[in-house]
Amino acid sequence: MLTIPLIQIGFGGVGRAVVERVLDARDEFEWRMGLEFEYVALCDSAGAVIDQNGLSPGTLRRLLEHKRQGRSLAESEVGYRHEGLLDIVDLAGSPEAIVIDVTASDDTVPALQLALDRGYAVVLANKKPLAGPIEVFREFTGSGRLRYEATVGAGVPVIATLQEALLASHDTVHHIEGCFSGTLGYLTTGLEQGVAFSQLVGQAHAMGYTEPDPRDDLGGMDVARKALILGRTLGWPLELEHVEVEPLYPAELGEGSVEDFMNAIETLDESYRQRVQAAREQGSVLRYVASLQGSEARVGLQTVPQDSPLGRLQGTDNLITFHTEVYNETPLVLQGRGAGVHGTAAGVVADIVALARCRK
Repeated sequence: MLTIPLIQIGFGGVGRAVVERVLDARDEFEWRMGLEFEYVALCDSAGAVIDQNGLSPGTLRRLLEHKRQGRSLAESEVGYRHEGLLDIVDLAGSPEAIVIDVTASDDTVPALQLALDRGYAVVLANKKPLAGPIEVFREFTGSGRLRYEATVGAGVPVIATLQEALLASHDTVHHIEGCFSGTLGYLTTGLEQGVAFSQLVGQAHAMGYTEPDPRDDLGGMDVARKALILGRTLGWPLELEHVEVEPLYPAELGEGSVEDFMNAIETLDESYRQRVQAAREQGSVLRYVASLQGSEARVGLQTVPQDSPLGRLQGTDNLITFHTEVYNETPLVLQGRGAGVHGTAAGVVADIVALARCRK
């Protein structure tokens, strides 16, 4: 039995779902793979819990309930207020450790760097470390001890397919297209059904599909980071500013409060209704698409044929099409759950297991 210490940075919705999956699969991992995963550190933005001997399943479940009540780990019976992530990685680590970053912050980069320098493995759901300077991307991915499946497509195996099925087989990738935002998928398929843009944004905001400020989703930067990670995985020397981004709202609505924005978006309803109608008259629909071709990446609203894979996509699913030398007549298509914490958590756990099996 190989015991793998886990150090997790981030204990929000995705972070809690990861811990739950690891706990629920504990027996299966042991008998099927000979692996025992043992949390030695958990931290959120303010607090941390560390036990180099391993946090018991009972303690982890109590911490899960504590966080569900909206309290920081610093307020738990076994937690403390941490001064920085470097100390957590330093205190809790061992050579076999895997560090898991399920935050949405680039402040984790120094801690991830320290972890890789120490010989630990790293799993990312956080896109920002890989969407910063390309030197960081190359250093992290060049370590051979980092996996980042959940940064693109949630639990859909986009990165594994690109790396292990296409690039590893020396297949030439000509063109990638995809819808990588469950939130924007919900909006565009709702528009197709005749619902007003402002109503859809309000619904998505109320259901928690969007960030607290919906402009964080509607601005397209989250999709742009995913496109950038794909381009860099292909070996393209791209920076984020090289990705062409079309927001779903005009620049003047980028100012002011969230309330101001929500009150103003009714002014966009008619223009979106007209765009939907124009697309329908061509037998097409609108989708928010990331497109990579010829070492260039762009994300924005596109008109796509209604009977194409992207056109048939509904709801919050993610979908990606790979047009390659091998898949030249019919593209390789992956589709699956694109919204919700459990899809992302599934991708994270799969990466944890893959890295652990490499260490046996």
